[in-house]
Amino acid sequence: MKIPTIHGYIERRILINFIADPKVIEQIVPLPFRPKIYKGKAIVGICLIRLKSIKPKGWPDFLGVSSENGAHRIAVEWDEEGETRSGVYIPRRDTSLQLNALIGGKLFPGKHNFAKFNVSENDGNYHIAFKSDDDTEIAIEASETKNFNKQSVFETIENASVFFEAGDLGYSPNKSNFEGLKLKTYSWKVQPLNVARIKSSFFENEAVFPNGSVVFDNALLMTNIEHEWTTEADK
Repeated sequence: MKIPTIHGYIERRILINFIADPKVIEQIVPLPFRPKIYKGKAIVGICLIRLKSIKPKGWPDFLGVSSENGAHRIAVEWDEEGETRSGVYIPRRDTSLQLNALIGGKLFPGKHNFAKFNVSENDGNYHIAFKSDDDTEIAIEASETKNFNKQSVFETIENASVFFEAGDLGYSPNKSNFEGLKLKTYSWKVQPLNVARIKSSFFENEAVFPNGSVVFDNALLMTNIEHEWTTEADK
């Protein structure tokens, strides 16, 4: 699916990251993808992102749209023209904007589920929750901190930053193929978040993810990032 370059602003992007059993994730990720392994673990997560002034590049900002969005992500690799590439496989996307739900997977890459969001942000504290039209639910309580999780598999925020910056190409399932969307940020800077509470009915579904196979690892925050999206060839 080919679309014009999309331009806008990331007002807030929270990455909630988990380590997972690679054997479990192998059963979920479709070919040609495979889990990207870091120190023996698969890496999965949730991206909670508020977008502002999203529109074709070159259009004035006032013609853009804004929305709250959530995406469940799995870090993956695949072979292409003799090289190993990396990115994320996105099994589901959720959005507060009906337009996204209508055109996602049709005029814009990736099917989007419509969801009702409840968001509160104050003095570095974040409450973000949503419930989608198919009853998928997410809720987090988090706060800004100067300290990266010492128990993280990444050990340092610098290691985590490098890993997730490399996940700029996402593929979403649509009928018989996978639609690619590449994120280009004009700057890249993350800071740690302390997560007091997290709920994800997607990752808590033990029919797919057996108990203990997905464990919280760390959370990262990005704010006020100008960016572009471009499409990649479908797979």
